[in-house]
Amino acid sequence: MIGSPIEDTRAPDGPIETRWDRRRFEARLVNPANRRRLTVIVVGTGLAGASAAATLGEAGYRVRSYCYQDSPRRAHSIAAQGGINAAKNYRNDGDSVHRLFYDTVKGGDFRSRESNVHRLAQVSVEIIDQCVAQGVPFAREYGGLLDNRSFGGAQVSRTFYARGQTGQQLLLGAYQALARQVAAGTVEAFTRHEMLDLVVADGRARGIVVRDLVTGEVTTELADAVVLATGGYGNVFFLSTNAKGCNVTATWRAHRRGALFANPCFTQIHPTCIPQSGPHQSKLTLMSESLRNDGRVWVPARAGDGRPPGDIPEGERDYYLERMYPSFGNLVPRDIASRAAKNVCDEGRGVGPGGLGVYLDFADAIARLGRPAVEERYGNLFEMYQRITGEDPYEVPMRIYPAVHYTMGGLWVDYDLRSTIPGLFVIGEANFSDHGANRLGASALMQGLADGYFVLPNTINDYLADGPFPALSPSHPDVRSALSDVTDRVARLLAVDGDRTVDSFHRELGRIMWDHCGMERTDAGLRKAIEEIRALRQRFWTRVRVPSSAGLNQSLERAGRVADFFELAELMCLDALHRTESCGGHFRAESQTPDGEALRDDARFAYVAAWEWTGATPVLHREALTFDYVTPSQRSYK
Repeated sequence: MIGSPIEDTRAPDGPIETRWDRRRFEARLVNPANRRRLTVIVVGTGLAGASAAATLGEAGYRVRSYCYQDSPRRAHSIAAQGGINAAKNYRNDGDSVHRLFYDTVKGGDFRSRESNVHRLAQVSVEIIDQCVAQGVPFAREYGGLLDNRSFGGAQVSRTFYARGQTGQQLLLGAYQALARQVAAGTVEAFTRHEMLDLVVADGRARGIVVRDLVTGEVTTELADAVVLATGGYGNVFFLSTNAKGCNVTATWRAHRRGALFANPCFTQIHPTCIPQSGPHQSKLTLMSESLRNDGRVWVPARAGDGRPPGDIPEGERDYYLERMYPSFGNLVPRDIASRAAKNVCDEGRGVGPGGLGVYLDFADAIARLGRPAVEERYGNLFEMYQRITGEDPYEVPMRIYPAVHYTMGGLWVDYDLRSTIPGLFVIGEANFSDHGANRLGASALMQGLADGYFVLPNTINDYLADGPFPALSPSHPDVRSALSDVTDRVARLLAVDGDRTVDSFHRELGRIMWDHCGMERTDAGLRKAIEEIRALRQRFWTRVRVPSSAGLNQSLERAGRVADFFELAELMCLDALHRTESCGGHFRAESQTPDGEALRDDARFAYVAAWEWTGATPVLHREALTFDYVTPSQRSYK
């Protein structure tokens, strides 16, 4: 069903270089005395959530921070490895704000907004200064200057890094800022609390419904505005590089309350992950894209060649990325590298169990740089790989294969990061705004900190300038209704008393999604997936077994999340079905160039697909994308 078009009415016009400065100036302000009377709820404590809560608290707002982990430091941002992009041009290699803007729009296959992406590139230079001031231990060159390395989709070195632990170090910096505000009394932090619904009262987002994961108590928490920083939904595939707790519940509940969900089919498959070792596995492990700086990707030239890698002569190896994309080589964007790996494995040239793997070889780098230099750059990643696989990557090539890693889709937001529900702001991976159909490596950390430290604290003022809003009582009908919906749903899950575990359903859903809505999608496959998802969801609500417990109940937590994954999965397949073009991480087999590359259809699909929840058939609202500074073209990295 097609609804009315949607438009970002807060995006400034005029020269793109001055839009963000003009928007900050034109936005209304809240004086310091009034900030102390306003309460903001921030859900999530990753890079976006922790930085937003800390910055809003320091600005003087009363902030309440919620996360389901036992500490804010356990947010999944801590798992990011490779680095964070910024247009500092420290290498004097031709980088600039405009080049980062161009690379990001092109890397997203021309399915993102120019205004948002330029702001991201512009703010990137401020992020590094902020983090260095916090003491984040970025890698430095011998002379003490900050070091940079290359990442996919760029021909310059703009990625700042802390060995293979960049996310951890950045999150600790944001957590320090958050802890400082907790100590100052401007932020209250609530751990082991999971958001299960959004409170929308009189047309505004005014709070959340949370469940205490230790006691089981369900309560409503009220505020003047709500910020969602709850990450992506990659775990809909069951096997992904995400932490097992990552879920879509917060954003999906907001979607059901009226927030549009944009581009849900845009998911990123990361090309360098440790292959699945067997059917028992419940999670996959990322190997940083930074490894492709010095590692060379190859497979045997001949199908069915089962010799150990050391026995295969150089002339019988196919360094296929270097062969196919000589300009970028092993540093092509993730979607391209992932599809290329799938194709060579489909040809029977894959390595390892089941032929689902390719080699990432560091022999040349070790010979050129010496083992100590490689250890300094990647030592912790090599150690992680050896512990998991039992193979020494200093002696034999790593085996890697693509896996679900990131989601470019999310709740629709405008230039101010406002959703379609007044008072609900969405930041970081939880929104859709910056990456189009494919995210470039090292840009997730950039977006999370840009939104949390610099964008949201400026734009939320414009909304809160209308406050303080009328006091809201827990007895308000809308508040009571939201609380009742959550308690009824919990009771329904506990009452099924079936014969199958939550994980068995989740694993089956993940297989459907990977087979039909993964790296390659077809009309027939997507239609089959929708039928199978609907049938599996019906079985879930009649056969799932959730042990009854009033307090700590991890099966109940997972059941609620998987129930939301079922509804999301259907929307993802509908979105992929309607978008008959290929673009970025969305590859329709029916739409490809003669040499197998993604073939866009700009005449029909140069828009954001924003879906409205109706309880029945979703309604599609289109936001047209315009390009004034980057001309859409067939992406080429050859």
